[in-house]
Amino acid sequence: MGRLAFAVRAEDKHPPHPAARRTGPGWRIRVGTFAATAAMVSAGIVLGAGPASAAPAPIRLTSASCPAEIVQGQTSGCVTELQNLLNAHGAGLSVDGQFGSATLYAVREYQAATAIAVDGRVGPATKSKLYATGGSAPAPVNLNSSSCPANIVQGAKGGCVTELQRLLIHHGYPVDVDGDFGAGTASAVRSFQSAHGLTADGQVGTNTKRALYDTDESPATGLDLRSASCPDNIVEGQSGGCVATLQSLLNGKGQSLAVDGSFGPQTLTAVKAFQSASGLSADGQVGPNTKAALYSNIGGGGNGAPAPVNLNSASCPNEIVQGQRSGCVTELQSLLNHHGADLAVDGDFGPLTGSAVRDFQSEKGLSVDGHVGPNTKAALYGTVTPPSSPPPGGGYAKILDVAAAEAGTVEGSARANSYGSAVGLSLSTSDYAWCATFVSWVAKQTGASSYRNSYVSGWVKQARAGNYHLSVTTDPQPGDIVAFDWDGGSDFTGGNEHIGIVRTVSGGSSFTTVEGNTSNPNGGSDGVYVKSRATNSGYDVVFIRVR
Repeated sequence: MGRLAFAVRAEDKHPPHPAARRTGPGWRIRVGTFAATAAMVSAGIVLGAGPASAAPAPIRLTSASCPAEIVQGQTSGCVTELQNLLNAHGAGLSVDGQFGSATLYAVREYQAATAIAVDGRVGPATKSKLYATGGSAPAPVNLNSSSCPANIVQGAKGGCVTELQRLLIHHGYPVDVDGDFGAGTASAVRSFQSAHGLTADGQVGTNTKRALYDTDESPATGLDLRSASCPDNIVEGQSGGCVATLQSLLNGKGQSLAVDGSFGPQTLTAVKAFQSASGLSADGQVGPNTKAALYSNIGGGGNGAPAPVNLNSASCPNEIVQGQRSGCVTELQSLLNHHGADLAVDGDFGPLTGSAVRDFQSEKGLSVDGHVGPNTKAALYGTVTPPSSPPPGGGYAKILDVAAAEAGTVEGSARANSYGSAVGLSLSTSDYAWCATFVSWVAKQTGASSYRNSYVSGWVKQARAGNYHLSVTTDPQPGDIVAFDWDGGSDFTGGNEHIGIVRTVSGGSSFTTVEGNTSNPNGGSDGVYVKSRATNSGYDVVFIRVR
């Protein structure tokens, strides 16, 4: 089976010069591989079961021997194959060839994690995605744990190598994540070492491990609250990935927390509100009952979510609006998640679903009314109705207006996730470096340039070549694009790059920007914010004019 490894660069949030970088091995990072994405909050995977010995022999899902749709209640080698594939993505199912409730839950969680409409039915789209995303690498192991050797070298295999490869991808080196330290991984390690002033010997020792974990990004949210990695009771004052997962789950239930991994007063208030609404003791402690309630209905896999109904069927009203609860809303929420939203699929059209609908309508150039009528339905299923008016920006002169209007958009929100449509990504912005994606989205909205790229290096290359109405300028003006090379050298190849939109210019060397995938200057979640920058701060800057 093939492996999916998103070649994303750590293009953001790197400090401007080495002296400002945090050190120490304890910093956790996000990666863009599916293995990390599937373990995120939306994928409350069932853990711990081992394979059964009496399962029917596996049959490839796409063969003529398997039905077009594999559904709950079936027993066959097709189900054996399905369970093996789901386990390759971390489901931990008992492989018995029987499509029971645990398999149904895992299918729904997989669909939610990979932006497939969540219906629990294994049809062509789900089959194709299962084979495309592989997921066969050993589970990652922290490089600083006792399970990993002091020096990891070429020829090594296992979870330590998986972690190494995921870290390399985060830093911009597109290696396969297969747990096998081969020549490609060794070459990437040497390149990484050279870029960070380390001895380029290809051996991953103490200094290289420290540099790999050197990041100021938010805590990972890949920890399942019900796993042994999280305490039995999560309480105020704790911090880390378990708390970040808790905050994401609470947001999926209607809260609006900053996912910062710190259990403070706002998180406590949100926990108590959720417990009260769920009929639990509102003590603010996240124990087994609260955890179970938080994971209910994730991806439409729990009790209570109406079965999805095609929006164009006679069973759904001409306009689906806030306040309705039905299988039509279940389908709507699943489709919105497919387009980048991050909703709990519960069949209940509440304010968060309404906000996601309006964001989707805005992105598709539809009338933004929050009502899901024929045009919105068509767009959700992939038939995009051409906008009745020009793009909202109207050319390069509007670049700053469009970018500035997005300031305050929080990473991981439906709005932020919608930026990926400009470059063909449906990932959550919590899972990859999206600064260049944001610039691409602004360019798309304004029609200022037809160029789109999720890499900073691509924008610089095309500007230097004078392509796509882009050029390099030494006289920056509001609305220009600015690219940063934190490592210096202006080659934009080390993986430590960033990009934004110029907002104001003062004195020739100081300027402000609107940037995506950047830290909140007031604390809290990363997102789109205004930042103060300069041309003489130890990093290289290239200004790009769009005309």
